Amino acid sequence: MTRRVCCLSLAAWSACSGMAVAGEGSGTGSLMQEVVVSAPRDEGQNLLQGTMLNAPGLIPMRPATSDAASLLKDVPGVSLYGAGGVSSLPVVHGLGDDRLRTQVDGMNLISACANHMNPPLSYIDPNHIGSVQVFAGITPVSVGGDSIGGTILVNSPQPEFAKAGAGTLFKGQGSAFYRSNGDAMGGSLAATLASEKLSLHYSGSSAQSRNYQAAKDFKPAGAAAADRGWLEGDEVGSSRYHSDNHELGLAVRHENHQVELKLGVQEIPYQGFPNQRMDMTNNESIQGNLHYTGKYRWGALEARIYDELTRHEMDFGDDKQFFYGSAATVLAPGMPMNTEGRNLGALIKGDVILSERDILRVGVEVQRYRLDDWWPPSPEVLPAGVMMGGMAPNTFWNINNGQRDRLDGFAEWEAHWNPQWVTQLGVRLGAVRMDTGEVQGYNTGMMYGDPANPMSIPGKFNAADRERTDTNLDLTALVRYTPELTRSIEVGYARKSRSPNLYERYAWSANTMAMEMINFAGDGNYYIGNLDLDPEVAHTISATLDWHAAARERWGVKVTPYFTYIQDYIDAQRCPTAVCTSAAAVPSLTATTGFVYLQFANQSARLYGVDLSGHVLLTESKDYGSFTANGSLNYVHGENQTTGDNLYNIMPLNGKLALVQRKGQWTNTIEEQLVAAKEDVSQTRNEVATGGYGLLNLRSSYEWDQVRLDVGLENTLDQFYNPPLGGAYVGQGATMSGGAIPWGTPVPGMGRTVYGGVTVKF
Repeated sequence: MTRRVCCLSLAAWSACSGMAVAGEGSGTGSLMQEVVVSAPRDEGQNLLQGTMLNAPGLIPMRPATSDAASLLKDVPGVSLYGAGGVSSLPVVHGLGDDRLRTQVDGMNLISACANHMNPPLSYIDPNHIGSVQVFAGITPVSVGGDSIGGTILVNSPQPEFAKAGAGTLFKGQGSAFYRSNGDAMGGSLAATLASEKLSLHYSGSSAQSRNYQAAKDFKPAGAAAADRGWLEGDEVGSSRYHSDNHELGLAVRHENHQVELKLGVQEIPYQGFPNQRMDMTNNESIQGNLHYTGKYRWGALEARIYDELTRHEMDFGDDKQFFYGSAATVLAPGMPMNTEGRNLGALIKGDVILSERDILRVGVEVQRYRLDDWWPPSPEVLPAGVMMGGMAPNTFWNINNGQRDRLDGFAEWEAHWNPQWVTQLGVRLGAVRMDTGEVQGYNTGMMYGDPANPMSIPGKFNAADRERTDTNLDLTALVRYTPELTRSIEVGYARKSRSPNLYERYAWSANTMAMEMINFAGDGNYYIGNLDLDPEVAHTISATLDWHAAARERWGVKVTPYFTYIQDYIDAQRCPTAVCTSAAAVPSLTATTGFVYLQFANQSARLYGVDLSGHVLLTESKDYGSFTANGSLNYVHGENQTTGDNLYNIMPLNGKLALVQRKGQWTNTIEEQLVAAKEDVSQTRNEVATGGYGLLNLRSSYEWDQVRLDVGLENTLDQFYNPPLGGAYVGQGATMSGGAIPWGTPVPGMGRTVYGGVTVKF
């Protein structure tokens, strides 16, 4: 029998809107077979929506990328840090990496790597993403916490069930792609077997690529690691990858209740990083995720518990090498670096309908994280008379039993005063406890020190009180005014906080080699942690003005200016000689070129900018279909208020223009991506400036009932360019001594690429 639920108020509608129908493939929890809303459409609901990308917007982008984060590149205010082929890191309004809260199927994943090679979005394949929600402005406390930037929620498709009386449901789809640049190829498979109350789902994917080529030579051609190949002048070393993902899901529903269990496995046997001195030589992850949603008379309840185990390995990949000896002629046998992370989290949250006007959202969230980061001694014996370089005989402990535990509670009141006014107030109180065990170097000689000696570097670290507890407070206040259906204004303020990650606080070694390994900025510099770091506290003011036609498809314009001041911003300072004792570190205190020695430090910062986006239906006819113009423009500026320097990795002015034609099953797109020169660079990090550029992209698709075909031509004119956030090129050669390529060479972008993809449903 079909159930019909009538939401008699805006508040009740908001609660019901989160309990979508699983069999219909929409929403976040499958609880009712049909929802009928008897109130008028509430434009104010966009207050909590952020920017939503669902299947229609995601499907055309999938054949062109194996990197889930790149699906966000068209969201206003979002840019990407360069990294590995499946591991770029999103940036929202100039704040990225750990400053964002990134969830995958409700799990708060943490990068278990000193170079952040396995960020949260690397654990899901683009073909397995059902929806993405991005909060680029003010983030409600119910989806925020332990972050000062935005929030990114990525979810796989919701479980599907058979319709009443329709018998067993069996459906699925398979896809394959090929991209010419890098000879990239792969595919995915998904299948569902379900009754009215039980649903079993499987999804799997595989993607791999060789090194990609830039549009022209950007370095001399030469050998990669000894006897491992030859790199042409246009080949970007350490850019190859291979990734495999599998997930099995089981969902059960009964009336207004649903329980879902997901088990996921990932293996990345290799992934090169052109802006890191090491490569990923293996990454294995096992995830379990149990999720409950329920609808009650008083509102809605959600509960989740998840467990993730990650084993990660780094070493020199095929394009990198390390020489020993004064003549730099003896190739090192390798430098293995291992990490193991364990991430256990839980959430319970309720949406309580207080009245026809008011909703109260309350919840408790807990996370227990453990990390070991150890570097075994070099496994092979070098020729007689050649020093081991200090990488023996002990295991180097970078992080030993690192602990980062978080407990948060939040409350959020949303009021729909009338069809024109909506307000939201929220508070989140959290505690973060961190600690780590004692450490040791490879040996007691050179600069690794004797951990038993309280005057040595590890001895001082071991003797210090390493336990830290931070109390963090988040506040949000938002108001939305909709005077009519064609325009609205949303204004908000947020106070947000983030505690340091384990590497920012506990990376202890002042040895040059060890400091090279602590780098999630991709700038080639050397980093050491700081036990005395305080949490970051950000104050943000943001407004969004939205004008659109009554039928939104015809035209719309949205403008979002914002301003953020950050107290105790964790930036970098030139490492004091009292901390970095290497003789090589002394000249780097004033060096204006080359790679330098840095320490994480609390300073103050401010960022401000504006996002502009819009679309307009130009024309439509029976013969040629519809033509729609889309455009966006993004600007952000970041300053270190303590030093007067520019913040690192800030995207310059950039925009996109696209013309989209739709006729029947055809969709054709011409797109121009425009990026200004990057001149405001971080002097502290000796960041390299990049030039402006424009890229022309062409895409086309045709869809039958069961088959979809996508083709495209990226960087059509084969334009050479350097992505402003691509980092420093250390992708080949003797990377531990600066690399085969001189300092000042940024990682180049990909040259012309032809791609094609096919999807078949069954």
